[in-house]
Amino acid sequence: MDEPPNRSQEEPAPQTTPPRKRQIDSDHDQPPTKRARLTRKNLARFNKMGKNDKGSKKASTHHGSTTESSSTKTLSTTASGFDVQARKNGILDPFSSKPPKNLEDIRKRAAGSRATASPPASEYDDYVNTVGKARNEATMVYEVGGALLKKYNDKGYRREFNQTFTNYPKDAGFNNGLSAPQPDFVEGLEMEEYRPFPVDEPGEWKGRGKDMELARLQSAYDGAALVFARNQALSSMGKSDPPGQANVTTFTTDGTNLNLYAHYTTLAEDGTLEYHQYPIKSTSLVSSHQEHNDGRKGLRNEQDHARTQSYALKDQLKEHWKQHHSNLHPIAEGTHSLDTHKEDDYEIIGHQPTPPTSSKHKSGKSSSHHSHHSHHSHHSHSSHGHTSSSGHKRKASLSPGSSSGSSQHQSTAGRLCKAAVAKMTHEHP
Repeated sequence: MDEPPNRSQEEPAPQTTPPRKRQIDSDHDQPPTKRARLTRKNLARFNKMGKNDKGSKKASTHHGSTTESSSTKTLSTTASGFDVQARKNGILDPFSSKPPKNLEDIRKRAAGSRATASPPASEYDDYVNTVGKARNEATMVYEVGGALLKKYNDKGYRREFNQTFTNYPKDAGFNNGLSAPQPDFVEGLEMEEYRPFPVDEPGEWKGRGKDMELARLQSAYDGAALVFARNQALSSMGKSDPPGQANVTTFTTDGTNLNLYAHYTTLAEDGTLEYHQYPIKSTSLVSSHQEHNDGRKGLRNEQDHARTQSYALKDQLKEHWKQHHSNLHPIAEGTHSLDTHKEDDYEIIGHQPTPPTSSKHKSGKSSSHHSHHSHHSHHSHSSHGHTSSSGHKRKASLSPGSSSGSSQHQSTAGRLCKAAVAKMTHEHP
């Protein structure tokens, strides 16, 4: 009879700590997972999985913070370092910006007379009293916006609040590393008005911030976004603005002072795009009845001009679409420029560079100017906005288009640090 095997020889003593590699790679003794090949199909699947995870991994978008995704971080307009990143993206401050070639035309239009009478002295006195006593953002939005801005009754011309510009491509140059622009007020044509041309139009009226310099910085960013979008709209029709001509304006106001800016792009020596923000005019809204009326008149003249350009560009885009639709592929609403490849049930969408002015942006990367229409008319029409200093800040954008969502950012401020800042953007022909 065979003797039982010697256990000490046949079976090694169990290890209290298994090998590290075994711990990591083993999964119930199953073979290690095979790495997926780097193909378009696998990339599309990976992207689709990432989109499905967004619901459980939402990033914070509170002002003053960074927005974080699975692969990138972006700075909000109030976060530390936003101004530095904006400058790297080619967004210039007023001191570095040069006057546009059509500056005098812009100033003449803003100063033009209106068909309606200006507010009487009693309304001016009420305005000064209201601004001086306003203690929160809601009061400033209602009182200042109602007193300065004109309201249109067009069926398809609407206004929305706190709208984020969601249809811009990431890393388009001006927005590299930055969160999406979010003006606090938008006014413009609805998406339905552009059919059959595929378009989606956003705008904004921003909540309260810290001061007028912050409002100015946010105005510069929103202005750059609108210039970018206008260039795309014109590029889609084979057109462009004359070099050095500003076709977008913004304004900032704290309810006491009103500042207008002109926005346009130029080509830098190194071949990158620079976004200019040049001062047009500054007006006191509380120093005198006449100055108040002048500021109000200029703002409303810009609103009217923005509205006119919205309808004009809409007609041009629709006509261009009708003439060339046979050469274009159907485009889903809300997408950007298109270079689409289908594999099975997955779709890979890439940006197709069609720069209207330059093939590069200040960021140093090649530009992704999209000739896709949904993005073009996004802001290629007018916009107005506002922001506040010393307490209340507002910025708004009058831009034709549909609104897809908004979120109000509100904060309280002491009696000595309140100011409703408004920023308005719009485009010139």
